[in-house]
Amino acid sequence: MPKNLLAVAAATVLLPIIAATAEAQNAVTAEAFAVERPTLLSLGFEWRIAGDENRNAAVAVSYRKKGESDWRTGLPMLRMNGERVTGYAPGPSRYGERATSIYDFTAPNMFAGSVLNLEPDTEYETRFVLSDPDGVSGNAEQTATVRTRKTPAPAAGGKVYHVYPSGYKGATQEPAFFSLMAAYYTGADHSDHSIAYPQRVQPGDTILLHAGVYKDDSRNYSGFDPNAAAYGTPFDGTYFLTGSGTPDKPIVIKAAGDGEVIFDGNGNFNLFNLMAANYHYFEGITVRNTEVAFLLGWKSIAGASGFSLVRSRAEDVGRVVQDEWAGSKDFYIANNVFIGRHDPQKLQTWYYQPDIWSKYPGFPAPITSEYAIKVYGQGHVVAHNTVAHWHDGIDFSTYGTPGNDPDQFPSSNDFYNNDITNIADNCIETDGGGHNIRVFNNRCFNSAVGAFSAQPIFGGPVYFYRNLSFSGTAGGPLKLIDTPAGVLIYQNTFIGQGSMAGPVSNVHLRNNLFIGDNWKVPVFTLSTFTNYSTSDYNGFRPNPQVEKNFGWNSPEFSVAREYAKPVVRRPFATLAEYVKAAGQDGHSILLDYDAFTKVTAPDPNDPQRLLDPKDYDFTLVRRSKAIDKGMVLPNITDGFTGRAPDLGAFEYGQPLPHYGPVDGP
Repeated sequence: MPKNLLAVAAATVLLPIIAATAEAQNAVTAEAFAVERPTLLSLGFEWRIAGDENRNAAVAVSYRKKGESDWRTGLPMLRMNGERVTGYAPGPSRYGERATSIYDFTAPNMFAGSVLNLEPDTEYETRFVLSDPDGVSGNAEQTATVRTRKTPAPAAGGKVYHVYPSGYKGATQEPAFFSLMAAYYTGADHSDHSIAYPQRVQPGDTILLHAGVYKDDSRNYSGFDPNAAAYGTPFDGTYFLTGSGTPDKPIVIKAAGDGEVIFDGNGNFNLFNLMAANYHYFEGITVRNTEVAFLLGWKSIAGASGFSLVRSRAEDVGRVVQDEWAGSKDFYIANNVFIGRHDPQKLQTWYYQPDIWSKYPGFPAPITSEYAIKVYGQGHVVAHNTVAHWHDGIDFSTYGTPGNDPDQFPSSNDFYNNDITNIADNCIETDGGGHNIRVFNNRCFNSAVGAFSAQPIFGGPVYFYRNLSFSGTAGGPLKLIDTPAGVLIYQNTFIGQGSMAGPVSNVHLRNNLFIGDNWKVPVFTLSTFTNYSTSDYNGFRPNPQVEKNFGWNSPEFSVAREYAKPVVRRPFATLAEYVKAAGQDGHSILLDYDAFTKVTAPDPNDPQRLLDPKDYDFTLVRRSKAIDKGMVLPNITDGFTGRAPDLGAFEYGQPLPHYGPVDGP
């Protein structure tokens, strides 16, 4: 047979095989489905798959309260596969050669996503349907019945112990103690015997702290000085608490209600150490004069679960809550006020920007208060706190590449309704998060470097939705660096430039307002490794005197993603040019400050000025261009008025969120 006929014959045989192989790779196979730890208001889910090389599979989500007949629609799950996270420590190394990458992560072939805006302690039925035009094999539908977490609270029926400050002379309630350690354990001592006492408290017990200042003289060995306090924390002044409660019966340490309870660390490093303790509930206390108020975990060493801190205050501390242990779960930090040591009259930062911060006295700002809260792990809730005058406000730990143990993968954490101001770096950092990190309904005023950070995210999704950011600086609302993957930015009001650094992978923006604040920087520039990143239905106010106000930097449009080559930079002068060339934001609009009831641009010549939220009203005016210009985002825009959802964090005519402490969850 001639060679050309042999080739034709071979092709006749091979082409159906090749086509069948390609079809098999594009078809999707359902694999393991997982339910993450619930929080009070959210549920997270993961679904591993195989195939779907052309990325056209989808997972539709629906949910309902158990007992209801009608299903509600949720946001579809986020598709991920092969996105890479490889980041470096920022800045040059003082030791010479730059360090190699500190992250090495590739997103698996899977979907992940959340059901949002639920009610605490409520059982929900959830349904997930996998579809693919190329075919589905395996179980294409998954269901799960999951109860949201209830708000932590003291249990009834446990023993009650009363604690009074040293030197107290009034009437006491029995059993009475003059040291927290003496009530928690069977005794307290200021000598070598300080750790010898067995534990007294049991799950469900309550220690009531009566009014006064608890300030230990930790160097008073054996407590022989009758005029000095001796609370049983010799030398280091730390309350080491090592017992454990249960989710339903925490060990409770709370103010008795007869006046302010103050724990003064007397300048020590750490006041409360709970790295070997689970399910402790603190309420109504003030902590001051220490570097770390509550130490809950160290990476690869030990850590706590079930820690609650509610209706309390911290001031003159370096860190309030510190946890960097992958096994930590179910924290509840809510309705607190945390005041840092940074200058309360003006903003200053560590970050060098020529002709901006370095010309002001106090640069670089020393980190006298590093952060109010840092957590890591699963199932944490950080909500309704006031945080002011810190380097960082609220952080997820920049832990490094997550391990393979699903019980320690950073997932399912909520940060909402926090009121944060005067921050030298970032208001909320999701850095180091994995799947289903949710940041919503927060207000960030006066952040120097960026309001909301994803540095990085390991697969995602991280949700930023219905947040408000306003600063008089060039820092902007978003910091997407160290190659984060899986970022959803929905329904936010951002006053400030949107040059978000990057590149970021698999990022999607909808229904946001990016309002330029007169700094000479583009109002919107996104750098992404993935050409399946998307942006649409947003509102922009370009910055005057900027030639190129828009940018979309990505690989050549002929490839889905590219990590080996630099992104192609594409700056544009106008929204129309950007839409035409990049194929993004085709439904987006231009608008100005007159879209709001009472908002004016900050003065770029005075970035240190602290803007006061009481001076502004970010609700939309009746004829705002932002009204009815959004798209439906199930579970986020539910209950919108008019023909379509409005742009930005606030739907016209609906009540505003409450930022900072309240009584509820």
